Amino acid sequence: MNIIERYVEHMLQDSTPDRPLWNIEKISAGSVNGWNYIDGCMMIALLNLHRITGEERYYTFAEHFLDYYVFEDGSLRGYREEDYNLDNICEGRVLFDLYRLSGKEKYRRAIDTLRGQLQRQPRTWEGSFWHKKIYPDQVWLDGLYMAQVFYARCTTELEDCRGYEDIHRQFLTVHQRMLDPETGLYRHGYDASGKAFWADETGRSRNPWLRSLGWFSAALIDVTAEIAPGHEDFRSDMVAIARELAGNLLPYIDGETHMLYQVPNQIGREGNYPETSGSAMVAYFYLKGARLGILDAAYADVGAQIFQSICRRYLSERDGKLNLGGICLVAGLGPENNRRRDGSYEYYISEPVVENDAKGLAPFLMCYTELLLSGRGALIDGTQA
Repeated sequence: MNIIERYVEHMLQDSTPDRPLWNIEKISAGSVNGWNYIDGCMMIALLNLHRITGEERYYTFAEHFLDYYVFEDGSLRGYREEDYNLDNICEGRVLFDLYRLSGKEKYRRAIDTLRGQLQRQPRTWEGSFWHKKIYPDQVWLDGLYMAQVFYARCTTELEDCRGYEDIHRQFLTVHQRMLDPETGLYRHGYDASGKAFWADETGRSRNPWLRSLGWFSAALIDVTAEIAPGHEDFRSDMVAIARELAGNLLPYIDGETHMLYQVPNQIGREGNYPETSGSAMVAYFYLKGARLGILDAAYADVGAQIFQSICRRYLSERDGKLNLGGICLVAGLGPENNRRRDGSYEYYISEPVVENDAKGLAPFLMCYTELLLSGRGALIDGTQA
């Protein structure tokens, strides 16, 4: 068992569905765990591990975990549609795999539960999903990962591809509205109404935030991988956006640490730091994109170098247990009654930095599986804690 698998084993052994080690937000708050995207990210990573390694323990854990949250009628523990929160869609991706592998009808019913939310999700005047009900008219890069991959699977596998035009349009709107031509990076958020206190004259938030760029890059690759043959306009636009982003990110990979920074266009500024979760998502974007031919093959080397750099800098061992550090716990924009979250540089570097949170651990494991798929396992064997 290599170092990465030892790390996963420790996390699984000490986690239960109601108190998983990787959900630092819930543990810190002492709140009751419910259906949420943080656990969803981890379940996505575990089912990837199962698919690629064939190790049944990953599937067994994921099914046991999801059984706790999915009821027979397809309702979900702690979930409320009326929140219209795109984050709650993320974990829906794993329902397709669990339904296929287990045959349990409750997983198919739960897919319908979440698909129903998207059918009724409020939208901007341009047709993009609101990020949450409490963020009216706002589009965040995070939401593309949270909702659009599930939406793409629904429309590909269950709806004869009828949702492609809608998904396509939402990605094009983000490209048009949220890309900053000066930096080549996307801003974290966009308010289509222009009313949010954090929005500039374009409606965009003031800065790029690394993890939101990571969410977006992973969404581009994962959605493109779901597009069925015969929809070449959709696919070609997604590939073009992905290739543009891949090139635009390269100058922001720090030459010393070989990672990206929390505020990626301000390397070296006081308080800024190489951040694990966003760096891992970008590495995943490069590795999977290269493997699928969406990106140039040379990007696989870039992704592998970022992964190794995360291991060297932030993967450590204490008291016989491995820990992954350098993970920004959380960052957001608003709402109106929380003006600290204003999208400023000072705000992004003020949020807590933690270890072992699934927002960093899950993409780290997704990089690991991509390295296995690409035949780069020797890189993992050489990793030192």
